[in-house]
Amino acid sequence: MSRLDSFIARLSAQRELLNWAIGWVAGREGLILEVGLGNGRTYDHLRAGLGADRIYAFDRANNANPLSIPPAGRLVLGEFGDSLQAFAARHPGAAVLVHSDVGLGDPEANARQVTQMSGWLPPLLGRGALLLSDQKLTHPDLLLQPVPVPIPSDRYFVYLKA
Repeated sequence: MSRLDSFIARLSAQRELLNWAIGWVAGREGLILEVGLGNGRTYDHLRAGLGADRIYAFDRANNANPLSIPPAGRLVLGEFGDSLQAFAARHPGAAVLVHSDVGLGDPEANARQVTQMSGWLPPLLGRGALLLSDQKLTHPDLLLQPVPVPIPSDRYFVYLKA
């Protein structure tokens, strides 16, 4: 598969899964967290479906399109280990949905980050909350679920918080 085809497949999978998650979140209380703002495409999609008032976005630096930047106070910048753990301390278990798209191009760095994210993300989630991740995470409180939409296997992972 070419890199272009892979990119298109990733974006299509994101859209399908986020559309499903927007419906799943409707009527549920809690924060929505976008971990890995990037250029802001998925944040913008979540904002269009759920509104901006309960979405927080996290990234190391702001590289988003100016039209896809969260409002003041809703963009948390810094190293994920610091920002996610500090947010979890202030808002333990407050998220009903976390979308994490933080994969790295370097396989070794990615493996380290997967291990770290496996520990940093669960404290953000309330019981029964949904976590969508571009990486396969391992934590006893994260219950891997079947992917509810037709996307290529191992493209995205769906978890519920025990």
